Amino acid sequence: MVTSTMTMSVCVSSATTTSLSYPRYRPRCHSPVQNKIHFPRRFVSKLNIDAEDDVQTRVWNWRGYSIRYQRSGNNGPALLLVHGFGANSDHWRNNISVLAQSHRVYSIDLIGYGYSDKPNPLQIGDHSFYTFETWASQLNEFCLDVIKDEAFFLCNSIGGVVGLQAAVLAPHICRGIILLNISLRMLHIKKQPWYGKPFIRSFQRLLRDTAVGKFFYKTIATKESVRNILCQCYHDTSKVTDELVHIILGPGLEPGAAEVFLEFICYSGGPLPEELLPQVKCPVLIAWGDKDPWEPIEIGRNYEKFDSVEDFIVLPNVGHCPQDEAPHLVNPLVESFVARHAKSSSSTSSVN
Repeated sequence: MVTSTMTMSVCVSSATTTSLSYPRYRPRCHSPVQNKIHFPRRFVSKLNIDAEDDVQTRVWNWRGYSIRYQRSGNNGPALLLVHGFGANSDHWRNNISVLAQSHRVYSIDLIGYGYSDKPNPLQIGDHSFYTFETWASQLNEFCLDVIKDEAFFLCNSIGGVVGLQAAVLAPHICRGIILLNISLRMLHIKKQPWYGKPFIRSFQRLLRDTAVGKFFYKTIATKESVRNILCQCYHDTSKVTDELVHIILGPGLEPGAAEVFLEFICYSGGPLPEELLPQVKCPVLIAWGDKDPWEPIEIGRNYEKFDSVEDFIVLPNVGHCPQDEAPHLVNPLVESFVARHAKSSSSTSSVN
C-alpha cells in the first residue's frame, strides 16, 4: 500500500493560480470542513493547538474538500512534505519535529489518502480525478492558501512525481525539490511492450469495474498483509512496528479508500519523471536507498544526467522509504540542501 509498483507486482506477479490550468471537477459539498472529516481520537486533541513546539493537525478546505495537514515550526524556510502511494502525512513523523527546529514544516495528506476526503470518481463522474495534475494543483494551492509563501518540496516515491509536476505547473512556487526514491513508474503504459498493453488494460478494467478489485483490496488491507509489504520495502525490518502498520492501514480502512486505491493502480498514464525533470527550473536533489526492491537504484541513477539535478546521493542499506527508515540520514540532507538554496529573508516569514 505504499507504491504503485508494489501494488501491480502483487497483482501481476511482479506567480498566482490564475496562470495555472487545473482539471475540472466538482466539490462534494460546501459545509464547514470541520464537520466533514473524522480523525482518530489521537488526532482530534491536536487540532488548532497553539503550542509552538507541537506538531499540529489541521484541516484545509480545498475546493469543497477536507484536506488534513500537519504543521510545526515558526521560523525559517517553508518545507512541504509529500508522501507516497498508500501513505499519508504521518509517514513523516520522524522528520517533522526535527526539521521544524529551523524550518516551517507542513506535511499534507493528498486528496484520496490519509485522513483527507476520498471522493469516489464513479460518483463524481470523473475518471481523470486522481492524477498527478490534480495532486500538483493541490500542492500549489496549498502553498498559496495556507503557507502563503514559496516552499521546498520533500517527496517520497509517487509523491516525487507529484512534486515535479507541481514545480512544472507553477515554477514560481517551488524553490527546490528533494526526491527520495522517486517512483520510476515502471508500469507506465509507455514502458510496456506493445503485446502487453491490451492485457494491462483488460486487467485494469477487471480491477476497477468488477467485484474482483474489491476482493483483492480486502486481501491486502489487513495488518498481516500490510506488515509483509512493508517488510519488503524496508531493508531494516525492525522499523516495521505496530505503529507504522497502523499509520498505513488505518486510513485504508476508511470509506472510499478502496475506490481510490483501485483507481490509482489503474492509472498507467500521466507524466514520467524523465519527462518532468527537463522542465523543472528549481534545483533538485535525489537521494536513493540502495536496497529498494521496487525502484532499483541502477535505473534511478539515470536521473543524474538532467541539468536540474545537482546531486545524486546513495543511502546505504536503506529501502524504499528513507525518511522513515533512516531519518538520521535524510534530515541532515534536507537541512543542508535548504540552507544552500534559501534566502535569509525567508526566516522572517509569517506563521500560518
